[in-house]
Amino acid sequence: MAKDLDGLLVVSIEQAVAAPYLTGRLAEAGARVLKIERAEGDFARAYDHLVHGESAYFVWLNRGKESVCLDLREDADRKVFEGALEKADVFVQNLAPGAIDRLGYAPEDLRRKHPRLITVSISGYGDEGPYAKLKAYDLLVQAESGLSSITGNPAGSARVGVSVCDIACGMTAHQAVLQALIARGITGKGRHISVSLFHALADWMNVPYLQYAYGGKEPARAGLSHPTIAPYGAFPGSDGKLVLLSIQNEREWVKFCDGVLERPEIATDPRFDSNSNRVANRAVLDDLIAGIFAASPRDALSEKMHQVGIANGRVSTMEDLAAHPQNRYVEVDTPSGPVRLLSPGAVVDGALPEFGPVPALGAHTDAVRAEFTATPSSD
Repeated sequence: MAKDLDGLLVVSIEQAVAAPYLTGRLAEAGARVLKIERAEGDFARAYDHLVHGESAYFVWLNRGKESVCLDLREDADRKVFEGALEKADVFVQNLAPGAIDRLGYAPEDLRRKHPRLITVSISGYGDEGPYAKLKAYDLLVQAESGLSSITGNPAGSARVGVSVCDIACGMTAHQAVLQALIARGITGKGRHISVSLFHALADWMNVPYLQYAYGGKEPARAGLSHPTIAPYGAFPGSDGKLVLLSIQNEREWVKFCDGVLERPEIATDPRFDSNSNRVANRAVLDDLIAGIFAASPRDALSEKMHQVGIANGRVSTMEDLAAHPQNRYVEVDTPSGPVRLLSPGAVVDGALPEFGPVPALGAHTDAVRAEFTATPSSD
């Protein structure tokens, strides 16, 4: 069955996470993605070697692409690259600020030559402003965007455990490219898209920003507790494993005290008979809950709360996640053998997606060299 983006050609000079996330989603939808790499390869190939010799990041982000090693300082390789651009629908790059211009492939020049081309530049801080030329990596932008100031607990800030700025940037770029393709179908014209890690994550920071800018409230780092609702936080079972529970209203509070704590009188204790009082007496309430929970293992507590109708989630370890009963999986081939991954979030018409293989470094170089040569533009 044909995929949605069959026939679309994407040329990408990419490395690391944000740009490969974008092109990986395009490849997943059927686009042909030429991943242009240096002779030594995308440095994400060497982030680790934990997936039977492959990098976890690289396997996740590069399935279904063609790896083409080119040196764009060499005339012969430039001809191959320019031949591919003649036929490309989308060109993506996330080189260091100014690098693509110095190579002679500034997006505005490419679009003058190829008006239907959609060009995408991914950067740390955008094309303008005092930070435009600065290097930027995910954790640096977590700090610079203010995310770190609201993540962690009262003892200090913490890193979000995945590359959230890179992923936010890749997702934002993916949305913008799909929108540009729809617009091109109407107007016949491409466009330039500029996406930065900082601005993509800053958009996600709008709620704490608005709370501060208009309400003067700076969100506190609350760890795994909710700052304005109680009880809403993580508690250990007898096995030391954590379960995170959420009480949203007084009806649930009564059910929790009766059916989970088996202490119905706690619901009407003047210290705990409203959310405001529970928040004011959070330390005492948390100690009380922790003492009762200490008699049962985490999974039994979680199941008991599910039966009573109290929302909760186990604070899963990677061992828990690997065995989670709700998981969906997809399998991809890699140069060192098949890999099973957690599937993407969307299921379309009940079917999981199928992916092309993760490419070995330069696996498609010879074929692409033979296919593409620089030819005069017909535009």
